Amino acid sequence: MEILYENLLDLDIKQIIMWIIGGLLIYLAIKKDMEPTLLLPMGFGAILVNLPNSGAITQILENGEEEVGALTTLFNAGIANELFPLILFIGIGAMIDFTPLLTNPKLMVFGAAAQFGIFFTLCLASIFFDQNDAASIAIIGAADGPTAIVVANKLGSKYLPQIMVAAYSYMALVPIIQPPVIRALTTKKERMIRMEYAGKEVSKTTKILFPIVITIVAGLVAPASVALVGFLMFGNLIRECGVLNSLSETAQKVLANLITIFLGITIASQMQAERFLTFETILILLLGLFAFIFDTAGGVVFAKIINLFSKKKINPMIGAAGISAFPMSGRIVHKMGLKEDPQNFLLMHSIGVNVSGQIASVIAGGLILNFFM
Repeated sequence: MEILYENLLDLDIKQIIMWIIGGLLIYLAIKKDMEPTLLLPMGFGAILVNLPNSGAITQILENGEEEVGALTTLFNAGIANELFPLILFIGIGAMIDFTPLLTNPKLMVFGAAAQFGIFFTLCLASIFFDQNDAASIAIIGAADGPTAIVVANKLGSKYLPQIMVAAYSYMALVPIIQPPVIRALTTKKERMIRMEYAGKEVSKTTKILFPIVITIVAGLVAPASVALVGFLMFGNLIRECGVLNSLSETAQKVLANLITIFLGITIASQMQAERFLTFETILILLLGLFAFIFDTAGGVVFAKIINLFSKKKINPMIGAAGISAFPMSGRIVHKMGLKEDPQNFLLMHSIGVNVSGQIASVIAGGLILNFFM
């Protein structure tokens, strides 16, 4: 009873606020079905680590001894050394079908255009934060959690917890953030533009060579991105080679799901009230949102500029799918197209742009590392 009483005395208002934040993440995961594999473990973990003297994280006892917590051990074993994000990339690579992109390689430019917000936010964040912290915060705009973790970790950002939470939260909030930005930048007529899909056959050799060539090119352009691009493309090579079907299925389902669970709840180990409820956290969340919005806008505006000089018009909404939130962003664009015109099928085009954004965001992360390491 005395220990229980002491624990209750150690409870403060900041921890209760974190319980509410954790509860909100769980609500969004279950009620709104917003990336439940990420938000549910993050929400529950936020409650777990904000209990007074929580045994889930490392505590310093009164006698000065250290009592190691399970989540702290997982963080050190899987995130501090970037292991979890890289392994997750194998699973993501195995899920991706690059056929829509290979059918129309020109879609790759939209993936590059949708990274504009990263570098714009870098300039803005530099006003408030040190160079390495600003660069780490800017990469949130890629909507690519694993890349954000790797970049922030390698640059030694002291705001790694906030960056991780912001990156994964905005990935989950894609269905809320992107549609208003797209509608604000396009007219109804533009949103109704139909795009034919040729559906050309892509040879197996091309599909096998693509991940190898992309890895080599990315390694030459941005050497620091080799691990990120390499693991992503290795997963895709497992998928496309045709002789490792069981490994491909394992990577797509068992491996990706297992690492996502560990990643979500381990990220939460850093959501301790005393380090999370600060002015810097609010500023990072705002800058991350700014980067996310400008990445979306960059892709849409780029498509509109192309339409000024092109006879064959592009539906500018597909430019928004150039962020790395795969396949959510591609599906959102497709649904918005159907809402304006039930016969407007943009899925293959938007997914093609979406997978190009996956590659572009990783290369952008590598370029950031090249500039600032």
